[in-house]
Amino acid sequence: MSSEKAIVLFPNAEHDPGFVLTQKVDALLREHGRSTVFCPMFSEDTDHVMLPVGYEVVPIGSVLSSAEMIITFGGDGTILRAARAAADLGVPILGINMGSKGFMTELEPDDIGLVELAAIGEYRIGSRMMLDVEVLRDSEPVYRDFALNDVVIRGDNKVIDLALFGDGQRISHFLADGVIVATPTGSTAYSMAAGGPIVEPSARNIIITPICAHALEMKSFVLVSDRRVSIEIGYKKHNPVYISVDGSDQASIQCGDIVNVHKSERYTRFVRLSNRSFYQKVSEKLGERS
Repeated sequence: MSSEKAIVLFPNAEHDPGFVLTQKVDALLREHGRSTVFCPMFSEDTDHVMLPVGYEVVPIGSVLSSAEMIITFGGDGTILRAARAAADLGVPILGINMGSKGFMTELEPDDIGLVELAAIGEYRIGSRMMLDVEVLRDSEPVYRDFALNDVVIRGDNKVIDLALFGDGQRISHFLADGVIVATPTGSTAYSMAAGGPIVEPSARNIIITPICAHALEMKSFVLVSDRRVSIEIGYKKHNPVYISVDGSDQASIQCGDIVNVHKSERYTRFVRLSNRSFYQKVSEKLGERS
């Protein structure tokens, strides 16, 4: 790996108060002659946070073309933000968990000594599939986005009418609070909470999970990755319907709209340093202890 490329530090100011851990990792990287760029993520509650002495904030979008990797400090939400910025350029992400679950993160705070391996280029790269989504209204696109985790269509505390299709063939038609279309990476997020299966994140599948379906037989579907999924918003219930991608702000959609979801040409690349398996991670984060 080229030592000429910078390493982007992307801390969530809410999860790393005072950027204490970020500064420790920064010092470790600089000890190995690596240059770093400080690109913190702020929320409304943290936009007046005091910066460490000597640090200058740089917009993440302005530095990725010359970055070797992004190191995130936060939870899965922080990684999702980084993934949106990095996907088009294929910049890999190393996640340090400072959130609650952190299924996508590679390291815990106690593991930061392993960052030395990243500094000297001794790491592996794994890729995760993403999804493209568009909303058609009268055959015209009115919304487009892409997801690492999931696409969520749901009502406003009222049931909605949904018809699911795979490559134009009807899968099911039901009333429900909503439906989740997830990647394997997103299978441990909202989809799992709604009763969907856990799928290895390196797999290539599309997971469809109903949310509180008003039909006893409705279960999740696990489809091959090249399937083109369509969700038609029906007229049996004229209730408000919203779409959210990777937990982003909801956008309103309408009865008659068609939501198309398919595998994206984009991939999110993750830096691997530890030998902790996905199975260990699931066991640890979902409460099982040996």
